[in-house]
Amino acid sequence: MSAPAPMQRFVQLALDFLSGADAPAAEPPPRRVQDPSPGVPAEPMEVVFQPGVWRHPRANRRVQLAGCEVAYEFKRGKRRTIGLSVSQEGLSVRAPRWTTVGEVDSLLFSKSDWVLDKLQRARERSQQLAQARTVWADGAPFDWLGRRVLLRLDPTHDFRQAGAVLERADMSADDSEQALILRLGLSVLASEAQIRDAAQAWLMREARRVFEERLAHFAPLLGVQWRVLRLSSAGTRWGSASADGTIRLNWRLVHLSLDMIDYVVVHELSHLRHMDHSPQFWDVVASVMPDHAARRRALRESPLAAGG
Repeated sequence: MSAPAPMQRFVQLALDFLSGADAPAAEPPPRRVQDPSPGVPAEPMEVVFQPGVWRHPRANRRVQLAGCEVAYEFKRGKRRTIGLSVSQEGLSVRAPRWTTVGEVDSLLFSKSDWVLDKLQRARERSQQLAQARTVWADGAPFDWLGRRVLLRLDPTHDFRQAGAVLERADMSADDSEQALILRLGLSVLASEAQIRDAAQAWLMREARRVFEERLAHFAPLLGVQWRVLRLSSAGTRWGSASADGTIRLNWRLVHLSLDMIDYVVVHELSHLRHMDHSPQFWDVVASVMPDHAARRRALRESPLAAGG
């Protein structure tokens, strides 16, 4: 006679506890690579060592999904359902205290395509961010309002405003879009940290100027009033809005084109009408920006130009 369902769950939880449910699963036996036969080329490195390995820095469990090893962070807590989230660090799983490891594995197997797709996208995103990172030095390029700017150190320049000035490069008359140069009043021996701080100080001043202009433009169109603008440097959020009229915008948006900046501005201002993402909220956004979905996609695909 089988035990009642509650008793089965209790027994499974007890077994999980005694076997170390939150400890990493047993490692699979190492793959044996045979010596190549004479005259036969050895397997390429990328074949022998498969790239399908995903490891969270705080991983405490592992699972095999579609032939890929996924080492993930697993935690139990006060929640009603199993939650999966993927970031640039990797996969994190949160589960109710009473959930068995078998139930977690079953969910991961059923969601394996989604998990692996999200992990691949996160890896590509991380690579984009690494490639976009600015190495702050004389001649370094960076983006400002979607345009390329070259950084020049010029301690002899007669600066009148905060030690930085944006200039157009000397180019022939038939150039449709002239290159831009940001001159900083720093020695050519300045450290990367000094150059970064000076350039980012200018960028933050520009961000405030541009954001205030766009807020002033869109607020009347949306029938809302914002009270104060605060610049944010959050790593994962472009902006936020509070019911008291405070708008927070990530200053790094100033690297992106005005179309994407406007989307974030309209998004946050629309929250002053609806503090959620209900259909009514998106109707407010669409009332002044019918192409908001395309702008949102472009924003998601654009790495932060400054990197860090």
